Amino acid sequence: MSLTLNDLMVILVEPSATQQKIVTRYLNNLGIHRITPVTSGREALDLMVGYAPDLVISTFYLPDMTGTDLVHRMRETDSIGDTAFMLISSETRFRYLDPIRQAGAIAILPKPFTQDSLRIALGSTLEYLDPQALNLGSYDPESLHVLLVDDSGFARKHLRKTLTDMGLEIFTEANNGKEAMELLESNFFDLIVTDYNMPEMDGEALVNHVRANSSQSSIPIIMVTSEERESRLAAIQQAGVSAICDKPFEAGNIRTLLQQLFSEN
Repeated sequence: MSLTLNDLMVILVEPSATQQKIVTRYLNNLGIHRITPVTSGREALDLMVGYAPDLVISTFYLPDMTGTDLVHRMRETDSIGDTAFMLISSETRFRYLDPIRQAGAIAILPKPFTQDSLRIALGSTLEYLDPQALNLGSYDPESLHVLLVDDSGFARKHLRKTLTDMGLEIFTEANNGKEAMELLESNFFDLIVTDYNMPEMDGEALVNHVRANSSQSSIPIIMVTSEERESRLAAIQQAGVSAICDKPFEAGNIRTLLQQLFSEN
């Protein structure tokens, strides 16, 4: 049977009693009742030692740490490293939110948020926890060789888990475009999934190199990025990327993109 919202066990990390009530009410309205509220990051981490939730929902500013600290400590702990994480916060500055995107957050919701936006984010959570298998027609997902390119180890781990859950099995990882370019010279890949902002060589330069100078110039390339500037996104598209997906990304979107790309090849 497929996982439903009623099945989810949630830890809610929110020091404000008022905000706790608002989020809890919205979750209850959507069918989620197994909710454990805590007021600090340390409480949440201690609770997770003996209780593995399906989802952690946290605000950004906590009395003892930030939401970034919390999700990073989760990702560094094997037993809870893949736990779904959602941020609900009034913080909007890129430099604060990007590390959370890179750590594989399911969603980042602004305060104030609506019940409908929470419902959509929870749908992404279900897809992450209980993904549908890929249907690539004549292509066998298990035999596809994927090159993951991202300078964030957290981001690569999140991408790899998501793709593995869909049925992909063969991965090679690179920290930046320069490493990826070197790997492309001696290996054959069926798909590249890359970040945009990276040291040494960014995603746009990598795409330009693949399309203009590589023997694998027609390989599908998906860019998963937190880049928000329209001018840069337009340049990425002109470089020949096959598809662009935002961070945080929805697993369902990645599956749909893959099925479209491989049905065209």
